[in-house]
Amino acid sequence: MPVEKGLRLDEIVTRLGGTLEGDGSVIVSQVASLSSAGAGQIAFLSNPKFRQQLNTTKAAAIILSPQFSSDTPLPRIVHSNPYAYYARVVALLNPGNRRPLGVHASAVVHSEIPSSASIGEHVVVGVGVSMGDNVTVYPGCVIGDGVSIGDDSLIYPNVVIYHDCAIGRRAIIQAGAIIGGDGFGFAKEDKRWIKIPQIGRVIIGDDVEIGANTTIDRGALDDTVIGDGVKLDNQIQIAHNVNIGDHTAIAGCVGIAGSTKIGQDCTVGGAGMIVGHLDLADDVHISAGTMVTKSLRKPGQYTSIYPLEAHEEWLHNAAQIKRLGKLAERVSELERKLEQMEKTS
Repeated sequence: MPVEKGLRLDEIVTRLGGTLEGDGSVIVSQVASLSSAGAGQIAFLSNPKFRQQLNTTKAAAIILSPQFSSDTPLPRIVHSNPYAYYARVVALLNPGNRRPLGVHASAVVHSEIPSSASIGEHVVVGVGVSMGDNVTVYPGCVIGDGVSIGDDSLIYPNVVIYHDCAIGRRAIIQAGAIIGGDGFGFAKEDKRWIKIPQIGRVIIGDDVEIGANTTIDRGALDDTVIGDGVKLDNQIQIAHNVNIGDHTAIAGCVGIAGSTKIGQDCTVGGAGMIVGHLDLADDVHISAGTMVTKSLRKPGQYTSIYPLEAHEEWLHNAAQIKRLGKLAERVSELERKLEQMEKTS
């Protein structure tokens, strides 16, 4: 729910910092893009390629970096990171709806719940659950026995958190996420698969966001660990015993196989796949659609995407790739013969 009457620019700067240039009494009630903004809306410029839109925007005010502050006569907030500042302004102008405090009559609760918490319709809270202050649990969630949830966390509808998992403070878990389901652990015996009980937990740090329908498996023996500040998109699969370092961000449809360790401040693009038992160093960045099959010990950007092209061309090039091994052997043989000829001459 947007702020009804809006905020003055000087009020925003007082709360969020930055430098005000122009009329601080201008009131804004919502954020919009440069191309769509109108009266009472504040826009932002973070990508220089949209710089020309400063000349045509109908926004009431602009958020931009110091290098562009003289490019518009409009009232403006100048900040070194306008995109991050925009994110904070959106949160300031759209505080969201607060659900009623207390436990709904249809909820089934077997643990003591703080008076500051909000437990929605048809929620199930197991035995021995430790819940912090100001936690909001939307309808249809299941919180297993022995789970702990930190202060100010927000659990959206139909989330399931299995027994003994730990969620840090200020977590945001989007609808349908599953935390602590069994990892994919089976032992082969003749032609049968014998299930290996998964006795670890999932431990999630502070300020973590988990997207809709993302699944994080509990550890087989040791815990699956998600560090502080990690951001996970929708429909990600994180297998048992994975360890993800602080402030790593992972886009949608990524799959991470078991016992892989990902460092701090990493990123993984959409639909990336990481096989099991690998180590990725801090500041490793995986491009979208990349298959990671070996450990990456050095920071940097890694890509293994075959370029898009017409199907017939792809078939032709793929056939040539199959010949690369033999071609490399022939080149080596020719180089050897050429070297011998040069020595003889």
